[in-house]
Amino acid sequence: MQLSIQNLGKKFISEWIFRRVNVDFTVGESYTLVGPNGSGKSTLMQLLMGSMPPTEGTIQYVKDGKELDIDVWYKEQVLAAPYLELIEEFTLRELIDFHQKFKPFKPGFGSSEFEEFVQLSHARHKVLRHFSSGMKQRVKLGLAFLSDVPLVFLDEPTSNLDATATRWYLDHVTQLTKNQMVIIGSNQPQEYEFCENILSVSTFK
Repeated sequence: MQLSIQNLGKKFISEWIFRRVNVDFTVGESYTLVGPNGSGKSTLMQLLMGSMPPTEGTIQYVKDGKELDIDVWYKEQVLAAPYLELIEEFTLRELIDFHQKFKPFKPGFGSSEFEEFVQLSHARHKVLRHFSSGMKQRVKLGLAFLSDVPLVFLDEPTSNLDATATRWYLDHVTQLTKNQMVIIGSNQPQEYEFCENILSVSTFK
């Protein structure tokens, strides 16, 4: 899987958020989009996922030498972000089972293993609306780490996590995604201390 962007730009009304972005992303590598709040990190990430159209330029998903249509991009990716809403009427186990209908887990992981991995086995039958923000973020990260897809998007991944859960994130983010493409949006160095490909969105003008 490869993700390529050429002369990408996004404008809101009359203001350009970024322009002339040219990057090739490759499976097996991690990338971090950095910049202050409001610089366009989340916007660029949403363009790369296909959830927002660009103003100019092109985005290509290429798998096995064939360009994929935008309508199937969602099958190749997973996202963890503070603004991502979970189905709060579900219990944890119901959410896990529902998720796997669309994006199965990696070999060796099932519903029980997932609950142990995110340290929430005791809450498997608890309704998600009663979860704390930190518990919800662990669920989102767990789904991102364990889904068997080539692209993993992590936007502000340690939001709502305490020090122990942040350490849990850092212990697993490289171990479980080493054969995937990881794209992170962050302005917190601890979230991407392992990443060698740092892209400053502020320079895309």
